[in-house]
Amino acid sequence: EDLILSRLDDDQAQDVVVIDLKGKSAVADGLIVASGRSQRHVGAIADHLLRALKAPCDWVLIDTGDIIVHLFRPEVRSFYNIEKIWSVDASGHAVAAS
Repeated sequence: EDLILSRLDDDQAQDVVVIDLKGKSAVADGLIVASGRSQRHVGAIADHLLRALKAPCDWVLIDTGDIIVHLFRPEVRSFYNIEKIWSVDASGHAVAAS
């Protein structure tokens, strides 16, 4: 969180809000919301943040609007088992709810 907030500050992100999700969500411990001055500024902030986080990442989530992409190291993927949460097998096929 400190790295993210520092990077947002360096890039002059505006109206930064940190929401504590500990004990409220199994998906994340926190949520950070920020604004950029323009489309170009938002893109630059995102690019700089992704570069700063690239080294220590075990799990990267990319939200494209209509599609959400999760990228994991194999052992992290196995631990979180996202496919099971959404009731699909490893091939991407839906399974019967138990």
